[in-house]
Amino acid sequence: MNIAVIPARGGSKRIKGKNVRPFAGKPLIAYSIEAAKQAGVFDDIVVSTDSPEIARVAKTWGATLIIERPDALSDDHTGTSPVIRHAIEGYSEIVDKPDFVCCIYATAPFLQAGFLADGLARLQAAPAMYYAFSVTTFDFPIQRAIRLAGEGVEPVDAGNMGMRSQDLEECYHDAGQFYWGHSSAWLAHQPMFAQHSIPVVLPRHLVQDIDTMEDWTRAELMYLAYVKGGGDA
Repeated sequence: MNIAVIPARGGSKRIKGKNVRPFAGKPLIAYSIEAAKQAGVFDDIVVSTDSPEIARVAKTWGATLIIERPDALSDDHTGTSPVIRHAIEGYSEIVDKPDFVCCIYATAPFLQAGFLADGLARLQAAPAMYYAFSVTTFDFPIQRAIRLAGEGVEPVDAGNMGMRSQDLEECYHDAGQFYWGHSSAWLAHQPMFAQHSIPVVLPRHLVQDIDTMEDWTRAELMYLAYVKGGGDA
């Protein structure tokens, strides 16, 4: 049994009502729910929330179960893992303990069903691995980063500043879309960013954080351009 868990609390401060705010014509959370449905690998699509409005919108767009999140897991400082563990425990009491659990962020309008299915397939084919999650490449060599120093700047690593980009190791970062894991790994507090996690590499044009209104505007323009260019709606 496989389930998706979409964490979606109601207290977003930088973008009010972010999870249900209209994005290119649909509530933002709708994109994550629809991708999960299209993947065809989930027995249930669970939304963990403290908000009746988010619960209502999520059910309208196809979520199959709402897990009410307690206040202790709904503040600005609570990480994702405790929320997923709470959802797994709640689901196990209501239905049954799932085998694989995929955390899907509610703020991922570029999420593609094919990558979700691929993540599960790769995790199932690698019994020694605990997780499979989305990553993408940095668009600039991080080895040549600079930082502000006084009124000027300085390199983080001066030895790399003269090197060609193609001679530096390509680095990746969390794409912030989905995180497959064995239910037992989530419950055992196994870390995500470790050698027991499979990277599912996404193209950069399908990755955009949405934390500020500037991010929102950029993501919406990117999404509309992507759809106009023939990408999935």
